[in-house]
Amino acid sequence: MTPLSFVLVALGGAIGSVLRFLVATFAPRVFGQAFPYGTFIVNVLGCFMIVVVMTVALQTTLIGTSFRVFLTTGVMGGFTTYSSFNYETLALANERQWVTAAMNLGFTVVTCLFAGILGQVVGRMLVPP
Repeated sequence: MTPLSFVLVALGGAIGSVLRFLVATFAPRVFGQAFPYGTFIVNVLGCFMIVVVMTVALQTTLIGTSFRVFLTTGVMGGFTTYSSFNYETLALANERQWVTAAMNLGFTVVTCLFAGILGQVVGRMLVPP
């Protein structure tokens, strides 16, 4: 781990955190507050993007190690919010909103899995073998 890696992760994390804040601010305005849409959106997008980046980075030389660390650990690490997802699901359960809590859990896990699969397909389309 080089000093440059620390700087890249910090810079990427700041960018990802600001992007997450923007999505979290605007999602409830657009979709309402009955469901944690902002967290759902960033987790799905983050799952998609990290797999695209890793697929391209590991199959080609288009994304070097430093840029990959910046994008994955930095930007995507700051952007995605598993801890928020966990907290919000538990909060819904504590409020006895069982159906919404289960929907958040199920939709997030399944949709993020499919977003990762789609990211792998897109990554492979970008850099065919």
